[in-house]
Amino acid sequence: MRMSQLFGQTLREAPADVEVESHRLLVRSGCIRQLGAGIFSYLPLGWRVVGKIQTVIRQEMERIGAQELLMPVVNTADIWKDSGRWDVIGPELTRFKDRQERDLVLAMTHEEAVSDLVRQEIRSYRQLPRLIYHLQTKWRDDPRPRAGLIRVREFIMKDSYSLDRDDAGLDLQYDRHYQAYHRVFSRCGLDALAVKSDVGMMGGKVAHEFMYLTPIGEDTIMICASCGFRANRQVAAFGRDEPDVRADAPAFDIEEVSTPDTTSIEDLTKLLGVPASRTAKAVFMVGQVNDAEAKLVFAVIRGDLEVNETKLANAAGVRALRPAQPEEITAVGAVPGYASPVGIDGVSVIADVSISTTPNLIAGANRQGYHLRNVNHGRDFTASVVTDIAAAQDGSPCPECGSPLAARRGVELGNIFKLGTRYSDSMGCFFLDEDGERKPVIMGSYGIGVGRLLASIAEEHNDKDGLLWPVTVAPYTVHLVVINGAENEAERLYLELERAGIDTLYDDRDERPGVKFKDADLIGIPIRITVSPRTIEQRAVETKLRHEPDRGSVAMDQAVEWARSTIALLEQPLGERANASPARAD
Repeated sequence: MRMSQLFGQTLREAPADVEVESHRLLVRSGCIRQLGAGIFSYLPLGWRVVGKIQTVIRQEMERIGAQELLMPVVNTADIWKDSGRWDVIGPELTRFKDRQERDLVLAMTHEEAVSDLVRQEIRSYRQLPRLIYHLQTKWRDDPRPRAGLIRVREFIMKDSYSLDRDDAGLDLQYDRHYQAYHRVFSRCGLDALAVKSDVGMMGGKVAHEFMYLTPIGEDTIMICASCGFRANRQVAAFGRDEPDVRADAPAFDIEEVSTPDTTSIEDLTKLLGVPASRTAKAVFMVGQVNDAEAKLVFAVIRGDLEVNETKLANAAGVRALRPAQPEEITAVGAVPGYASPVGIDGVSVIADVSISTTPNLIAGANRQGYHLRNVNHGRDFTASVVTDIAAAQDGSPCPECGSPLAARRGVELGNIFKLGTRYSDSMGCFFLDEDGERKPVIMGSYGIGVGRLLASIAEEHNDKDGLLWPVTVAPYTVHLVVINGAENEAERLYLELERAGIDTLYDDRDERPGVKFKDADLIGIPIRITVSPRTIEQRAVETKLRHEPDRGSVAMDQAVEWARSTIALLEQPLGERANASPARAD
């Protein structure tokens, strides 16, 4: 491609609303342009990177036996109603009607569409196992798009679906995806950490996320450096610090104590001179059961711990939570700032396990200005559910070895789910086994966000001058620069590189050398070759690798072979990383 013909241009400055480095550099280098909130166009340079990433993904999917197909981005509402998610997913799912007043949706994921295919195509155990995938645009009306391509509303995703007759087959396909994802991310120049995660709206029983660790990430990952434990904070278990009281200590008589103007755990501990671990904290949230129904969620947890909203939502059976308003709390007989489950009837209470194992807690009295001493679960109140709803913190004990956990931020690049029969049961995906018995297809779902992967590569591989694309995903492999007066020789070399199958961006513009070199650094193609009157006199070309400061030279008639061998050298460490077997995060 000749730069004089390239659509799009580099920018000296990025727009003022750019938040992160990858967004800034992708805009400045002419890879992307924003159309609206969370909606982007890929210009030719950026689209070529997308194409390179998709090639890596296709190669690794085919390596594990996957077949590519394509499912529509517009789905009929009927299949979403069949799965039960029509009423469960909120406004993130965009619903609309066609001219015949039929309900349609813009697919945010394709479990329903693939299940509809499965119930049409799969009849016998002889048709299993199967593995299918597609690369398709999806739409999720995210209320808070941010950080360029890191969090968008329209996005390209690779999603694959495994179809098996039993759990053993699902386990095998799940493990193959685990390895394939490691290879994809390694070949793209990223170290992605696999962590245990919440199944969320996808359903099923087991899930892992592949995280690129970076301060700009929205997810928090809990990692143990000692034993290798790692999990998304949403689901991370952790060892609890024991309070300074034995779990089998006798239960003392309950008594009311005056605590004026004491509406927080911090105020309470100061007033009564007790540690936070001796208090019970009441947390009121409202959870959406479906579009039409919400319910109050009353959680109780030890005062030195924080509620994990994902764990709480799962325990309450709701899809989303928001803080309850004062009037919603008083409607059930509780008093904001002085609330507890003692004496409250007709409300489902979810208690953290810390409440059931810590006797004689200080809790609210449901009376303004008063608390209760010596509140005991099982005697003074009984929770509807007792489970782990606590959030791990930086320094919390590892649940496996007790060492301190470290909290790291991360961007989710991909995820894998063991769906089991979640969609087969609801959508009628059955087959006849060899004994004639009708059984549900066992399914798995596996996704990679292509745009988010591109942004993460840009976030990881850059310097003060611009991007540093890994050779496997660079828009072009060689950036050929001509200095005025050397056009004929540069043209011959460009054609030779193209004939050799080396994709080349040829800067044939009538610009000063400094402009060309600045743009080359900004765009970040890994190999640069410069042809100038000076190099012609030496019957050579100037060579430079984008990630190295030094320049070199090679004979002009050896330039193509040098480029070919240099590409192989740049690819080698990425291939070696991809071939290293990762440890499972179980």
